[in-house]
Amino acid sequence: MMDLKLAPSFSVIALNAQRSLHMTTVKKVSLRCMAAAVILELYLEGCFTQSENKLTLPKEGFGQAHSTLYRETVLQPLLHKDAELKGDLNWWVKKASMLSNKQLKKFETAISDYLKAMTLLEDIPSLLGSDMFFDTAEVEVRAYRSNLEVYSSITENIRAEILEEGSVTDEVICMLWLLRECGCMHNFFSLNEIEKVNIRLHDLYQSNLWAKALFPIQIRHGIELGIKRFLELKTKFAKTFIGSSINLLFPALEPSRAVFIETESWFDNSNQRLDAVITRLVSYGHEVKVMERGSIATLKIDNLLYDAIPHFVMMKVPIQGVRLVPKRPL
Repeated sequence: MMDLKLAPSFSVIALNAQRSLHMTTVKKVSLRCMAAAVILELYLEGCFTQSENKLTLPKEGFGQAHSTLYRETVLQPLLHKDAELKGDLNWWVKKASMLSNKQLKKFETAISDYLKAMTLLEDIPSLLGSDMFFDTAEVEVRAYRSNLEVYSSITENIRAEILEEGSVTDEVICMLWLLRECGCMHNFFSLNEIEKVNIRLHDLYQSNLWAKALFPIQIRHGIELGIKRFLELKTKFAKTFIGSSINLLFPALEPSRAVFIETESWFDNSNQRLDAVITRLVSYGHEVKVMERGSIATLKIDNLLYDAIPHFVMMKVPIQGVRLVPKRPL
């Protein structure tokens, strides 16, 4: 796996399939967690001086922490005119996650440019823009796509460390906390696996000092809390304190909604219909891999899995196609 720092590594996951031209609520949640990841990255690299439970980042030592633009866009608003800032880990992480919309946009530009320069991120037409209704209305929707190999490597490494027996690195502990806070743990683990993850995190909280310091911190606020309240009836809580919000299900925080891709011809054969849809998606610049064929096929499109369900739209004449529905781990 490419040797990435924590914030860029998490950003490869968090930005994938997010709209690149608009500040959506979903992307704002991700950006706040990405900003928090910058603080955790600095902590793991020893950029803070620590006295008891207080972390200090003096301006004279700002150079090391200031080494990349994405770090600067998070730290500069925090330090402002102060000679130094001091607070515990909870204070630093929450401060970073509370950047203004303007500051978040600046941070997004910095971190996305950083990843693009390393060929880890690109800007492509969004899958949503391929939807028949968006396409015919000529609505331009663009999205980020993370490098497929690196995205897979990062996510599989997280899964392997937490689901298999053995030690868990500080970096993976951070990644799991970040996934929990942005409400997308369920994108990478099945419901059964989440129960196992919950048990492992509880054990880590009991035995690992870093996990004990990090896991109680929560950075959801503002509109995120509104979404949480709205979805209370669909929320499922784990049994332990540390896992109390690990398996929150956020249907509103999907990277992509279901889309309808029409075919230009009428096909009686499901394989021909699927192949026509794949050809159309590839023409829009998407990377498509057939994981499973059948009456309902499974496609991997730009790092994400979808069920391809045969569908008809009734207009003046019936329009044949496939509805792509985001697929969760089973």
